[in-house]
Amino acid sequence: MRENHFNCAVGAYTHNIALSSERESEAEQTLKMMFDLDYIKPEDVALIPRLPEAPAAIVYAPLGEAAVPPDVVLFACKPSAAMLLNEAANRAGIEGRKPILGRPTCMALPASLQHGAILSLGCMGNRVYMGLGEEEMYFVLRGKDVAAIVDSLPIVAKANAALRDYAEVRCSELTTTE
Repeated sequence: MRENHFNCAVGAYTHNIALSSERESEAEQTLKMMFDLDYIKPEDVALIPRLPEAPAAIVYAPLGEAAVPPDVVLFACKPSAAMLLNEAANRAGIEGRKPILGRPTCMALPASLQHGAILSLGCMGNRVYMGLGEEEMYFVLRGKDVAAIVDSLPIVAKANAALRDYAEVRCSELTTTE
């Protein structure tokens, strides 16, 4: 499946996958277009997280159906779910207090491997190619952190339900006029 990343020159870059000579010109064209649009600056490219070496294979599968233990887990979810996952990661002591990432989406995978839990707003290419809805974003974490998130999530969800109830009552009290 590594070859699928050839379809996006930026994804090939973040995953450290060498493009064929025919595709290298596409990477240059894509970057030139992004520079010309003032979407990114040439100096931004060096700041994009990247895998240290090309992966032997890339396997995408639903978490419960993965044939191998995942290095990275990617959740496409609504912001409210990303909030709960992020809070569970914080409760579990999982590193990841990085700013929310934007473009390119594919940098969230190497960033997660380097730093832990990552929130990503996505980018236009990913939203088009993957069909990510306007109301969705990504929460990305290392595969080794899944168990800690699973353990923390019920506590965080219960606390948030209680806090929601409290805030709704409090909000009602604050908006009531005498």
